Amino acid sequence: MLANLSKATTLYFTPILMLTALLLILFAYLSPAIMLHSQVALLSITPSIALTQPGSSQSIDGPSMLLGPLGSCIRASSSDGFTCSTPSLSPTYNTSVFPSNAPSAVVSAPPATSAAFIAIALVLTVVFLITYTAISFRHFMGNAGAVWDKPLVQRASAWLGIVSFLLGLTSFLVVFMWFGKAAEDFNLSIQGQGTNGPQLLASTSNAFTMVWVGYAFFAIPVIVSLAKMHVLSTK
Repeated sequence: MLANLSKATTLYFTPILMLTALLLILFAYLSPAIMLHSQVALLSITPSIALTQPGSSQSIDGPSMLLGPLGSCIRASSSDGFTCSTPSLSPTYNTSVFPSNAPSAVVSAPPATSAAFIAIALVLTVVFLITYTAISFRHFMGNAGAVWDKPLVQRASAWLGIVSFLLGLTSFLVVFMWFGKAAEDFNLSIQGQGTNGPQLLASTSNAFTMVWVGYAFFAIPVIVSLAKMHVLSTK
C-alpha cells in the first residue's frame, strides 16, 4: 500500500504541483501591468504616516503605486481606480501621482535582462511541465508512450527542469534585491525629511511570496526528475 501511495504521489501529484508553481510564478510576473491590477505587485507604495509620525496607527488616504517587472499601476486616492502602464520588458514607472517631495527618482525598473530571463525561464518551464507530465502519464498513452520512456528523453526533461528552475529563481532574486534596495532608499529619504516628508511607505509585496511558494513547489518535480536521472545513469 505504501509503495502504491508513493507511486501515485510521484506520478499524479507532482504534475499538479508543477502546474500550480507555473501559475503562481506567471501571475507574479504579469502583475500588475497585465492582470490583477490592484491585488498583486512586487513593490507597493501606499499612503502611510508610519515614517513621518512613528507610532501612530492612523489610516490615511492618498496616492498608491503597485510595481511589477513589466510595468506599474497608479491611483491618486483609494476612491479612484488603478491606471496601468503599457507592459514592457523595460518599463518606465509613472510617479506623477506622488507629491513633488517624494523620492521618485529611486523608483526605477530593474534591468531589462531580468524580465527577459524570467520570460525565457517561463517558456522553458512550460516545456518542462509538458514533458514531465507526459513522462508521468506515459503508461496511459499506448504505443505513443514509448517515446517518453526513452532514457534520453527523460534526461533532457530533467535538464530542462534544472535550467528553467535556476534561471527563473536567480532572475527573481536579482529583482528582489533591486526592489528591496529601492524600498529602503525610498523610506530612508522620507524619514530624512521628518514630519514634512510625504505620507508614503514603500515595501516589497505579495508577488514575491507567490514566487517563493511557486519555486518551492517547482523544486519537488525537479528533485523527482533528478532522482529518475540518477536511477537511469546507474543502469
